[in-house]
Amino acid sequence: MTPEIGIYDHATGESLVREMNADELADYQAGLEATAKAEAAKAKAEADKAALLVKLGISADEAALLVG
Repeated sequence: MTPEIGIYDHATGESLVREMNADELADYQAGLEATAKAEAAKAKAEADKAALLVKLGISADEAALLVG
């Protein structure tokens, strides 16, 4: 099933729901992939930070004091 797109015209109050065309679907899928990559990068960065704190034997609050 192709995802749908909703369009609302504020001037007339009319709304339309239809299947996405090829270009809209490609943009949608690219957005999903970009979001997944960003979330994976964020999770990796958080895991790397936590591992470093454990390796250094300090808490996040102590690390903030060192940096700030």
